[in-house]
Amino acid sequence: MANAAQKGTLAPLVRCAIYTRKSTEEGLDQEFNSLMAQREAAEACIVSQRELGWKALPEPYDDGGFSGGNIDRPALKRLLADVTAKRVDCVVVYKVDRLSRSLLDFAGIIGLLDQHGVSFVSVTQQFNTHTSLGRLTLNILLSFAQFEREIISERTRDKMWAARRKGKWTGGYPVLGYEVDAVGGKLNVNQAEALQVRKIFRIFVSKGTLMETLSEMRRRGIGTKSWTTRKGSVHAGKPFNRHTLEYLLSNEIYIGKVRLKGELHHGEHSPIIDLPLWREVQERLKAAKRSRPDQAGQPQGALLRGLLFCEACGTPMVPACTTKKNRRHRYYTCLSAQKKGWKTCPSRALPARRIEDSVIERLGQLRPLGADPARCPDRRYLMENLVERVTLHGGTGQVRITLTQAARCRREESMTEVERRTIVFHLPSKKTPPPARRTKTRAGRLPRIARLMALAIRFDQLLRNGTVKDYADLARLGRVSRARITQIMNLLNLAPDIQEGLLFLEPVRSWRDALHERAVREVVKEISWERQRKIFAGLLSRQSGVERKSVEELER
Repeated sequence: MANAAQKGTLAPLVRCAIYTRKSTEEGLDQEFNSLMAQREAAEACIVSQRELGWKALPEPYDDGGFSGGNIDRPALKRLLADVTAKRVDCVVVYKVDRLSRSLLDFAGIIGLLDQHGVSFVSVTQQFNTHTSLGRLTLNILLSFAQFEREIISERTRDKMWAARRKGKWTGGYPVLGYEVDAVGGKLNVNQAEALQVRKIFRIFVSKGTLMETLSEMRRRGIGTKSWTTRKGSVHAGKPFNRHTLEYLLSNEIYIGKVRLKGELHHGEHSPIIDLPLWREVQERLKAAKRSRPDQAGQPQGALLRGLLFCEACGTPMVPACTTKKNRRHRYYTCLSAQKKGWKTCPSRALPARRIEDSVIERLGQLRPLGADPARCPDRRYLMENLVERVTLHGGTGQVRITLTQAARCRREESMTEVERRTIVFHLPSKKTPPPARRTKTRAGRLPRIARLMALAIRFDQLLRNGTVKDYADLARLGRVSRARITQIMNLLNLAPDIQEGLLFLEPVRSWRDALHERAVREVVKEISWERQRKIFAGLLSRQSGVERKSVEELER
């Protein structure tokens, strides 16, 4: 190399991608965190090799708060995609276990790097993956990294289980009625909150239902626990909803017990609720659960799912169904009223057919896409192209339909912008005879995985143009967890032709999708596009068989 330099020749450019990872989010908000320290060390290593043409790529590949036990990490997915696209020549990490702690996953990653001629460098561990001795050294180091990870997880789990068996508090959100000891591992009774807990149990016994109990608690001003973290963050108390109230009433901690893997152990803390009152409440809760119809897995066929909102409280109106005298009835209910009590919102519940038929009747007068939505077989697809939002005021019965830009352009030019954007009408009275029953159509609807693929592409556009900063912003906007955003965005790691195939899947004719998201996740796990294509082809062949079977059942 020295001779080459003397002759005036330059070393070829080696594009180095720096990958950093930290298993937990603790400390990431500091001015100088672990990810920055790893990157600084890697940049120093790259600078030391600048005579060989090494240059650090500016794009960061940082996975903060992701375990090394799997490859479901957004930055790692982007790195492997850039490796496949020939945009990276060398991958630099601080230590081998930063890339992966799983021997099987690491072997797959190294195989992909070798396939595309990309070298791998660890700053603190010297080896060369292009020699047999270097690969042996790498496998030995990785085996110890995986062993260390498993030992740490086993020790942590055993410690928590041992503490639970002794009745100690092992962490989590503080519960109403107790304060966490400053030393840790113990709960002390908060007498003022304990009085509130006893009131809640007695109110439920007297009222008999969760909704009536919520109304009484709201009247008395009883809310959830207010507490402060060790870092000083304040979590203010909020009004109870149906789920938090049911969790409180069924929490064994109030009778001096702790639960471990389905078993109850005596706790070190003092009980708040007497056993007779506890047993009576549990019997009432079981009776209420038995009276609820089991709706799991039942198709809803809700045309306005995700589009209908309650104007009074601004929350979505979610579809639900019930069965009376062997007849199934669909309706939409306000999510806020469902959680906080029916008296908190004027919308409450609304028959699904009443609102759906009214909306379709108004849209049928537009025909902006060259077809009548009232007669078009794929009404759900047209609704997604015509309607941005539907709001309902339960008190007045006023419905407001906000149209998409495509629908506005087809309306009369003499209208004002507000008139072109919205359609306002009032729901017909209950005495209005229902419209004639619609015959079943044989056209289908778009599969859910196709809509998720389109959503992933849209999210990627928002990230690229700077509308949102990161996955956390997307999670807050969509009101879902960051893990769910990661699951959706992982679809972008599929081969381009597979993404196109998902977007243009044939509509399904039954309520059940033949190609599920869970099956596609198995395709996403594969790093090689060729392997992805083989698995996806098998999924498509199985999908066509399930679709033919569903059509035959529908025809019968």
